[in-house]
Amino acid sequence: MTSPGIKGVCVAMCTPLDTTGEQLEQGRLGDYIDELIDAGVHSILVLAGTGEYAYLTEAEKRRIIEICGKRINGRIPYCTQTSAMSTTDTIEASKFAADHGAEAAMILPPWLESPFERGVLYHYEQVARHVPIDIILYNTPQASGVEITPAMYRRLIQIDNIAYMKDSEGDLAKLQKFVAVGGKVLCGADPIAPYALMAGAVGWIWGAANIMPHECVQLYEHITAGRLNEGLELWSKMHPTNAFLWENDFDVEYLVGAKSGANMMGRNLGPNRRPQLPMSGEARVALQTAMSTLPINRSNRDRLVYRSWEEEKDWLVGAVDRASTRSADATAVKGADK
Repeated sequence: MTSPGIKGVCVAMCTPLDTTGEQLEQGRLGDYIDELIDAGVHSILVLAGTGEYAYLTEAEKRRIIEICGKRINGRIPYCTQTSAMSTTDTIEASKFAADHGAEAAMILPPWLESPFERGVLYHYEQVARHVPIDIILYNTPQASGVEITPAMYRRLIQIDNIAYMKDSEGDLAKLQKFVAVGGKVLCGADPIAPYALMAGAVGWIWGAANIMPHECVQLYEHITAGRLNEGLELWSKMHPTNAFLWENDFDVEYLVGAKSGANMMGRNLGPNRRPQLPMSGEARVALQTAMSTLPINRSNRDRLVYRSWEEEKDWLVGAVDRASTRSADATAVKGADK
């Protein structure tokens, strides 16, 4: 059967960690994949920014890809981020993903010591030449510091197996320019989600789908079926949560808000890895209030619990202590084995 490709609701999946935030919960990862598929999402992106890609070790990244490839087992398409600053490392990571069933590799332009446009084009050309799966260009200049312009996109999309663009810039007018150029554009900016689909995007890569997978799927179905009034009515109930995740007054980063919100829904994904800190009590109440408008995955305003930052700090200190104890125990075991 021919794969439908990456479209519709592609959830940028959170990575389940233990209570210290330092160990991967491998069993929970597999179960969470099943939960998302049961909710009807169309595809899964592992190792997204929302999945704490920046904070995972290379060994953890490879283990996550192995688990996901085996657990998904062709039920829906899945893709993975394979971004690295060097071309060689990006090719190696992308080949590993291809060997474990990934349908596409999402790749940032080289960042930090980033090359000029000629180097960015070279990077993508070389990866595409050496990797047998589709490439998703990842445009998020506010995070990477490198912008993929419509002119650059026009050149890149001509390369075989560069098939997609994830555009997280949040500029609807610019997204429409990408759509006009061609290829398959995936929206990565929450505030414009329904309008991007109406403008010709083929779907979303969406971190908020960890909180509201059913609503995201319903929104896609409404809009693609031409039920725009129903879609916008649903969006009005989804928007408060998406608006909070994208920008808020509580210093809550997107990946922290998405994972915290998913945990509030009972999804048991653990804390974020340091240096990402837990939400304050005020922020938690604000996010829970926003989520109370969701028609399916809603939180109950009657059960909101305010926790002060002192309590949050106590939780964080406890997590650090547990991680230190575990590390000391592991060292002692290794010493006893010698």
